Amino acid sequence: MPKSALTKAASNPSSSASTASSALAKPVTYADAGVDISSGDRTKDRIKYLAKRTFNRNVLGGIGGFGALFQLDLKKWTEPILVSSADGVGTKLKLAFDLGIHNTVGQDLVNHCVNDIAVQGAVPLFFLDYLASGTMDPAVTEQIITGLADACKANGCALIGGETAQMPGFYQDGEYDMAGFIVGVVEKSKVITGETIVPGDILLGLPSTGLHTNGYSLARKLFFEVAGYKPNSYIGAIGDKAGTALMKVHRSYLSIMQKLANAGLVAGMAHITGGGITENLPRILPKGTAAQVELGSWPVLPIFEHLRDLGQVPQAEMLRTFNMGIGLIVVVPAEKFRKAQALLNRAEEKFHVIGRIIKSDKNDKDGRKVHFA
Repeated sequence: MPKSALTKAASNPSSSASTASSALAKPVTYADAGVDISSGDRTKDRIKYLAKRTFNRNVLGGIGGFGALFQLDLKKWTEPILVSSADGVGTKLKLAFDLGIHNTVGQDLVNHCVNDIAVQGAVPLFFLDYLASGTMDPAVTEQIITGLADACKANGCALIGGETAQMPGFYQDGEYDMAGFIVGVVEKSKVITGETIVPGDILLGLPSTGLHTNGYSLARKLFFEVAGYKPNSYIGAIGDKAGTALMKVHRSYLSIMQKLANAGLVAGMAHITGGGITENLPRILPKGTAAQVELGSWPVLPIFEHLRDLGQVPQAEMLRTFNMGIGLIVVVPAEKFRKAQALLNRAEEKFHVIGRIIKSDKNDKDGRKVHFA
């Protein structure tokens, strides 16, 4: 712009404001910025309906308040201990975007959180979710919340609130992120911490349904970059389509954990999530103990073997990235093993004896390691 024009504009600042104002033929709304409040309100009405399906008599009020209200039944608990956890689904969401399947990730999220508190003996009370996207798609949102509600109902916990955020420009079109927060309760005398674990205790492994919600960044790289598969590619080595195999729902172990705990057969339990057996089992081991896990004592799911072969992934890397077919490890005192075995058989729950607790090596400062043999 010539100097004379700059001088003129500076001497008459109202002219530039007038020009900008005239360029706006109509008022700018939040919807123009990418946030459709009206559409969001309609979606939230549907969410309220789905959430109410999970309510019980302890839920006070409904969805929509600034805070969700839940009344703890103090007659039922003498010394109640609240147990909480928060988690996400990780890059498994990328597959949901590619496949257009959104109801199962809600189940993944709830079941993952339920397992995390149930290993300490807790009964789930209520669940809250956080769902954020660039632009809210009512159909996709309903699928996600349906999955959340179905899983909450199945696990006996109430979906009592959460946050649905529209953040234009923050997420790519068609993508979203989600997280969950759960609160449960356990009687103080029945909290399961692993502190009673001693050498000689037996390790029982309960099967997973697949990857659950961990290791997806590596799995996606191996399937879709290294092997060049598409989500709908049929893979003979695993007997399934790539996308279908990877989207199998993260299993809830709540029912069988409660049966074992109520029968007094558990010294400790570990949910095998990110970090695999290598990093999750030590989280419950007392000082001076270690775990010896016998490789080959359980059938590794074909998907893990295929992933290993595709990338020539070292065994140690596989064991600390994936669950390798074991989603839960239960530590049972040796003298209670037969009772635990009988209970599992009656419940028609598959399990594998995968190892035992041993004394830690004297050269280890605290122990708490997993030794694979």
